[in-house]
Amino acid sequence: MLLLLLLTLAAVLPGIGSAVAQEPTAPPEPTPTTPADEPASGVPVGGSLNNAGERLPGVTVRALDASGNPVAETTSGEGGRWELTLPPGTYTFEVDTETLPEGVSVQSTVERAVAAGRSNVVIFSFGEARSGTGVDTGEKLLRTVVDGLRFGLIIAIAGVGLSLIFGTTGLTNFAHGELVTLGAVAAWVFNVSFGIQLVPATILAVLVGIVIGLLNNGLIWAPLRRRHTGLIAQLVVSIGLAIALRYLILIFFSDRTQAFADYQGQRQLEWGPLAITPVNLACIVISLVVLVGVALLLQRTRIGKAMRAVADNRDLAASSGIDVERVVRFVWGLGGALAALGGVLYGLSELGGRVQWEMGFKLLLLMFAGITLGGLGTAYGALVGCVIVGLVVQLSTLVISPDLKYIGGLLILIVILVIRPQGILGSRARIG
Repeated sequence: MLLLLLLTLAAVLPGIGSAVAQEPTAPPEPTPTTPADEPASGVPVGGSLNNAGERLPGVTVRALDASGNPVAETTSGEGGRWELTLPPGTYTFEVDTETLPEGVSVQSTVERAVAAGRSNVVIFSFGEARSGTGVDTGEKLLRTVVDGLRFGLIIAIAGVGLSLIFGTTGLTNFAHGELVTLGAVAAWVFNVSFGIQLVPATILAVLVGIVIGLLNNGLIWAPLRRRHTGLIAQLVVSIGLAIALRYLILIFFSDRTQAFADYQGQRQLEWGPLAITPVNLACIVISLVVLVGVALLLQRTRIGKAMRAVADNRDLAASSGIDVERVVRFVWGLGGALAALGGVLYGLSELGGRVQWEMGFKLLLLMFAGITLGGLGTAYGALVGCVIVGLVVQLSTLVISPDLKYIGGLLILIVILVIRPQGILGSRARIG
């Protein structure tokens, strides 16, 4: 029986195998492959027509395919902005020169590969193309010195408030860099999100800085002072506050650099060997005016004299009838305002009209180097020290890579702490 069963299976299995081999499972029909990230209507491409700060509305921009045939065209609107929607591919973009204002010329066409999922921005260059002419050493040195003065004044604007806070409270505030960032972010929100011109937007940002400074003092530092919290503990709190604010800015703002809507792509003004853009010149003038105003405030006003008295000896000032807490509140408001203004000027002049989420943290080291060099707690020392730091940082680019220029601030900080810890204008002994 077993042998008969084996013979039967041997006869049946080849037939089953051939049937299976003859009737394979049909593969699924291919489906058309369309990239999920390519919208059916095309990819947006755009830009802004800017001739040395002059926006160009009403100008025709067209896109040409590889054969030179027009694919799409549009006309720039308010602010010189334009946008086209194109299928992914490589195009040549050109400006219709007949629609340009009189006296304005475009240098060339722009070839751009358009793809979904990335920023497709086309930038046209206007005016005559500049040839690569060399600059002699003396002229380059002079321009670098002017640039260093500009940078030093901006560091001073942001650092004077930090020095005043230290002088009146003894607090080394590591969160001051975030006040700088918050001022720049506030100006960007008013300028870009609400469409307010940058000058009034900066004024509003300064008011926001005052409110933030007062809230810092009222919610955090005043209660700690009332509890007689030590300065080391307050320093640790300021470090934690700085980290928290920095990453809150990252969450609610952006991890990418964002540009102001105004004062982009400016042409340099030239006076002999000097060359400077209008926005950098404006930053120098504003910084000088504000710093002179702070100096007059400290020397000529009642609150300024009270601030200097509290910085010299807090207990003696209190026994003389000065409301120390009122003075401290004023200093925090003034420090927040100066930090906000410094953030806007720093973004305009040093970052090319852009705002970064950690810009204040990058500037914090230079602020500490400047106020330590000039003398901790002295406003005039902070001014002198910050200008020197700005000069050293910018002059260092003549011998090292610009990416490493901030290392000069760290070297100054180390050398001053070793050789003269009290700074240039600081006293040799601390009283109190």
